[in-house]
Amino acid sequence: MRDLTLIFLLALGAALVVGAAGALLLRLLRRSSITVHLCVLLTVTVLAVVGGVAAVAEAMFLSPHDLEVVLITVAAAATVSLAVGWHFGRRLAAAAVWADQARDRERHLEKGRRDLVAWVSHDLRTPLAGLRAMAEALEDGVVSDPATTREYHRRIRVETDRMTRLVDDLFELSRINAGALALSLNAVPLREVVSDVLSSTAPLAAARRVRLVATETGWPTVSASEPELTRVVANLLVNAVRYSPEDGTVRIEAGRERDSAWLSVTDTCGGIPPADLPRLFEVAFRGEPARTPRQANGGAGASGGLGLAIVRGLVEAHGGRVEVHNTGDGCRFVVRLAAA
Repeated sequence: MRDLTLIFLLALGAALVVGAAGALLLRLLRRSSITVHLCVLLTVTVLAVVGGVAAVAEAMFLSPHDLEVVLITVAAAATVSLAVGWHFGRRLAAAAVWADQARDRERHLEKGRRDLVAWVSHDLRTPLAGLRAMAEALEDGVVSDPATTREYHRRIRVETDRMTRLVDDLFELSRINAGALALSLNAVPLREVVSDVLSSTAPLAAARRVRLVATETGWPTVSASEPELTRVVANLLVNAVRYSPEDGTVRIEAGRERDSAWLSVTDTCGGIPPADLPRLFEVAFRGEPARTPRQANGGAGASGGLGLAIVRGLVEAHGGRVEVHNTGDGCRFVVRLAAA
């Protein structure tokens, strides 16, 4: 019993020395990865065993042959332990990185939801206040002459249409974010889609004195869902018209590259600050005051802070991508989809 106690104390002393050195090393490596920490812990454990065995052998409790056998056994176990520790350390490090990215995405989404609620509340409060004021004026007989009454009715209809489009955009965006968008892909001639959108956008462009120019040739056929593709083209075209100055030009072009097709919409908005380009497709992002939507004749198409977010969601649902960059006097949006 006395020898066993002495062996224990010798092994404990050696382990404490090695453990203290390991704790100091971990403190120095506190900014290292979790893989490094795990490997250091396993190494300290193995060295503590080796130190204890060496101390016991030095006290003549082990023969040289027994010491050699024990050290070989410890070395074999240490090799396996370090390999397993390094492997799981890599997995834990990857899991930690993924968790950090997930938390960042969650914070980003939460900020986007707060911004969206604030933006929608602001965009609904103003027209609702105007509608209530005009309705009360008509109800109380404050407005009686036919011309003013007709103007109030027209403005009520315009603001109602605007809020209806906003609600439609919110519903579309919720379908995209919830993954509830069911696409029926077919071969869609891009020229026909653009022609229909040009016809519906022509009144807005004429009211703003913006020229719409489309190329005559090079229109490919794409694999897409026609209603959603029409929504993408309409949102881009209306966005370009709304931000182009009077007497500006909006140009629509298309082409094909191997197995993919592209559609571009170029406006003369004067360009977008480079810092705003990566955020342009975020929900409710408005950017510089100069790019705040001007509701000419009540506006049209997608609401300012949702239209481009819907474009990105619909394009990515098709397996494509959308990008934007500045040109000489404006900006150019490019949509890339699979060719039929």
